[in-house]
Amino acid sequence: MVMLLGCHNDAVTLCFVFQQVMAVRPDLRQHYVRACQNVGQPENPFIAHVLQEADNNDKIRGTKGVTLKIAGNNHLVPVQRVTDDDLQVLASVLRSTVFVTGLDLRYNVLTDAGAKNMATFLQENCTLRYLNLMFNDIGTSGAELIARALHRNETLVYLRMTGNKIGNKGGMFFASMLQTNSTLEKLDLGDTDMGTQCLIAIATALTQNKSVKAINLNRPLLYSQEEETTVHVALMLKNNSSLVELHLGKHEMKNFGVERLCGALYENSSLRYLDLSCNKITCDGVKFLGELLKRNQTLEILDLNANRIEDDGAFYLSEALTLYNRTLQALSVVSNNISGKGLVALSDAMKTNMELSYIYIWGNKFDEVTCMAFSELIQTGRLKPNCTDVEPYEVDGHVHLAELSHGLQKHYYWTPSCGEVTNKDANARLAIAAVSEYL
Repeated sequence: MVMLLGCHNDAVTLCFVFQQVMAVRPDLRQHYVRACQNVGQPENPFIAHVLQEADNNDKIRGTKGVTLKIAGNNHLVPVQRVTDDDLQVLASVLRSTVFVTGLDLRYNVLTDAGAKNMATFLQENCTLRYLNLMFNDIGTSGAELIARALHRNETLVYLRMTGNKIGNKGGMFFASMLQTNSTLEKLDLGDTDMGTQCLIAIATALTQNKSVKAINLNRPLLYSQEEETTVHVALMLKNNSSLVELHLGKHEMKNFGVERLCGALYENSSLRYLDLSCNKITCDGVKFLGELLKRNQTLEILDLNANRIEDDGAFYLSEALTLYNRTLQALSVVSNNISGKGLVALSDAMKTNMELSYIYIWGNKFDEVTCMAFSELIQTGRLKPNCTDVEPYEVDGHVHLAELSHGLQKHYYWTPSCGEVTNKDANARLAIAAVSEYL
């Protein structure tokens, strides 16, 4: 047994053996209480509660493992947010635990000191596949520690760093990591204040990386109007054959950037989900997307939420979807200043195109013809009520549309206090183009 620990690959094998032979119910809560006493650290009642729930979970007897959900924004139970000291004790408890495969620590108060503890844990642990550190207080040095740990880690599949202000320098450490790590499948660096330099570095790394299937680069801090980052992302898409999901929301992208992306996607046969939400794309940019959709055989989800494509943009999309494209399954044109003519054109496209199953249109200019058109789609069964964000109702003989809380990823920043966390009506992308178990 001691010899097995001599190299990392054998350590992974050893963990697998432990998973197979694990027959007794573990007592995480008891181990946590004991660890707190040993170091003189007060117990965090929220952590103790989650560990007790895990102890009572029969799934840990199998090999699939469990995810510990210690999210600081949980409103269903009293929450004492996790600190750096809390994480140090928790990591010591989990270090020898093989059945915990996911750890959700979003919306807590972890800093760079906590990131140091997490980095040490990632270097020693051989079973954790999902780690969510979304919206903590981790900065550049914490990002460096975690990224360096992932140079060696061979098990983590999905990392969310969303909302931690790691900056351009912190992003560069993750770009470096992507050059060597061959296990990570999804990386979320949205809202982390990355800059032009690290976005270009990440795009360059992804040109060679063959493992990352999904990446979120939303809301960088860009000060140039030249769209250099989009140009480099386009160059990456020409050469990358593994990326399935790409988020480029809030990139200040204009029609030039869309043209470059579309040019690259003619040569790409892997991307299924393209998120261009919250940019500055007009009907001229959508013209390039329409031409792409006429020939593209891969894209399944296109998110144009919060742009300004207007009626002409809707016409370009509807033409491609009516006459040519039979692979796109979901389209979001929420809040795009589209009036009745454009929306009716999209509804007409759905009558011809049977593959397009999800469409989101709220926030545009509805007239009665639009309301009747989408009401007809829903009443005839062509458009399922859970596959759109509007619901028809009638007042004094006139049809209107009400908003539904449905969309591609409504629960990206938050999860509801009741109901399913992975509700597929509000997170349709999970039903259409899920990348893997945790994605």
